[in-house]
Amino acid sequence: MSDAKKIVLAEDNSTLSLLLKFRLEKEGYKLLIAADGKEAVALIEQHDPELILTDIMMPFISGLEVISHVRNKLNLQTPIIVFSAAGQEEMVLKAFDLGASDFMGKPFSPNELVIRVKRLLR
Repeated sequence: MSDAKKIVLAEDNSTLSLLLKFRLEKEGYKLLIAADGKEAVALIEQHDPELILTDIMMPFISGLEVISHVRNKLNLQTPIIVFSAAGQEEMVLKAFDLGASDFMGKPFSPNELVIRVKRLLR
């Protein structure tokens, strides 16, 4: 199981985090969960994941700052899927500008997320 692809999930909603962790681990991925952007950056630097899932609105460091850190400071091309509540089009465009690979509006289907994760981790 040590060859499982690592995913860092940055999400401040613990219920959603646990649901996604359960769903993605069932697919064979290893999930590292961060409750905020600061924790996410630490996990990314420590574990060099194959994929990053991040909410845009989080305490301490936003998802946008996480993307910027990964792309500009760490110079990683790790795929990043961003989540955001509806009606934040400006944030979404900014996320793509910063280097996000994909976007999902909340609420979203965990099954759809699994499909997108698999597509990015092929």
